[in-house]
Amino acid sequence: MTLREQLVTQIVLAILSGDLRGGQRLPSTRELARRFRLHPNTVSAAYGELEEQQWVTFRHGSGVYVAESKPRAELPAAIALDRLVAELVRSARGLGVSMSAVRARLRHWCELQPPERFLLIEPDEELRRIVALEIGAAVAMPVDCCALDEKSIAARSEGAIAVVMASKAKAARKLLGENSELLVLHASSVPKSLAGWLPAPRDVLVCVASRWEEFLRMGRTMLVAAGFDPETLLVRDARKANWQRGISAARAVVCDVATAKQVPKGMLAVTFPVVSEESVGELRKYEEFVRSPVLAKTGV
Repeated sequence: MTLREQLVTQIVLAILSGDLRGGQRLPSTRELARRFRLHPNTVSAAYGELEEQQWVTFRHGSGVYVAESKPRAELPAAIALDRLVAELVRSARGLGVSMSAVRARLRHWCELQPPERFLLIEPDEELRRIVALEIGAAVAMPVDCCALDEKSIAARSEGAIAVVMASKAKAARKLLGENSELLVLHASSVPKSLAGWLPAPRDVLVCVASRWEEFLRMGRTMLVAAGFDPETLLVRDARKANWQRGISAARAVVCDVATAKQVPKGMLAVTFPVVSEESVGELRKYEEFVRSPVLAKTGV
């Protein structure tokens, strides 16, 4: 937040809390700049923004005054929240409660709240993109992502439930701490989308495409194990330019959910999920649990 934005917010909060009353004269631009060691242009810009939002009025030759009535427009969420916090702090001081006690209770209640999003922890950028799309298609809660390192996790974990593929679970647990909740996802086995292609047809050209290198290997291995002739499989790395060239002769493109969006129109895209159906089911159950009316009413 810039100095101008901070000044605007502080004045708005003072008006909302009653510390500044309607019709009260505010310090001049030069006086306020000197008091808080700000550039006069910063104060002038803040006053201009407050006038535009109808919090203050300019009286020619007299100065800047708090508007007699508050703007009717809906308050920005951040300012509305700051108002609630300011009222809490003021009430706590009136009761003689210390700020350390207020902070402790706020921290306690914040920690009790259910998560509001999933946080996918995955170091591989391409796999991260694929799994995030699969999770996002299965649940209503937002899906956030971060790399598998302490700094990234610390910056994104607040208010989220951590999710990780089984192969990275041990490393993620070490960074999160043993007492942190972690949902572990398991990889999919032979997908149901392959069932319609069995027994494997002969002399049918099939393309395996993905930006994730491991998918290319697994997809080819899976198709060969299912009876497809290795000579009829085209393997394309979707990270490369013009990867779609020459695949029009293929009957279908076997790919992940992210690469499916790049498959040329008119071609059949057969998606192989990375996350197992069982794991997707667990994510849905968890989401249903944290969003249950009982939890919402108790604030737990």
